[in-house]
Amino acid sequence: MSARWGKPYRHHRDWPRYNESLVVRGEFLLDLRPFHSWDQELAAMNRGKRGGPYRFPSSFVRWLVIWKQLVDYRGLEGITRKMAELGLIPASADYTTLWHRIHARIPELKMPRYSDLELAWDGTGLKTSNAGEYRIFRYGDPDAKQRQHLIVVITADVRRKKVLGIEVYIEGKGHSESQTAAAHVRDVTKRGYRVRKFYGDGAYDTHDLFAALHETGTEAVIKIRKGAGASHRHSPRHSKKYRRRAVREYQGLGYAKWAEEKRYGMRWPGTEGIFSAMKRKFGENAVARSPGGLVAEGYQRVWAYDALREYGEEHALGPGTPPTLEYTPM
Repeated sequence: MSARWGKPYRHHRDWPRYNESLVVRGEFLLDLRPFHSWDQELAAMNRGKRGGPYRFPSSFVRWLVIWKQLVDYRGLEGITRKMAELGLIPASADYTTLWHRIHARIPELKMPRYSDLELAWDGTGLKTSNAGEYRIFRYGDPDAKQRQHLIVVITADVRRKKVLGIEVYIEGKGHSESQTAAAHVRDVTKRGYRVRKFYGDGAYDTHDLFAALHETGTEAVIKIRKGAGASHRHSPRHSKKYRRRAVREYQGLGYAKWAEEKRYGMRWPGTEGIFSAMKRKFGENAVARSPGGLVAEGYQRVWAYDALREYGEEHALGPGTPPTLEYTPM
């Protein structure tokens, strides 16, 4: 028992299992069992292919995408060279092959097996330069005015910290947050999932999002903006009533009581917790230079963290539950 924000707080985490899941994430980086069907997978990939045949199966490339968050392409070339020397894989990959197979790859998230979700949606920025402070101090930063952040936005299940949607764009060039959130919720619902709650801050206080949540049968736990009225003249009449009800409830309870009753603080572990862990693990600098490469790198970074987390959790379920590297095919 400990104090948090002046109130008694009991930790509910299963610490032995959580510790084991963190240890198992290291096993992921050396787990070659998914590549035992190397020849069969390559044969299927090259069937009917025009041009040069693939030399490395997609499952192996996805595994290297996670390594790529820790080392650069030349480091990956060295890893595959040593693996080939040890007879673990049939051949090594050179820099060019690795770049072409990884650079623009946008992996698809593995969807959860459970059906009930409570979603939160939030974004963070990644730096598009890895220049150190000394270099900038000594030589200046000629690209400072042109440099923009890479914005990475996720939709995640707040209870299990499972990522279900990713949106990546260069700063100032993406859709509005509420539009993307509505699209993610609709997409998840169409896949057969039940979204019970959606958590969001004042950026998501829009009529269209409230209407989308009503359409999918989702309870909206969205903080109402200060001074916000119950209607907006630019919104269609049919979409106003859903937000109007939420505004009246919020204003009637007041923020403190509303936040406590709705458990508004649950949105933090579902998004900020993921971003914090991802940046501690892989850093917060993107190394690609082209717009397309930056977008792909943002996707890869979130996907890599989510894949590692799932691998660790599945293995830590207990004895007799083997780790798995199930991926949705790209």
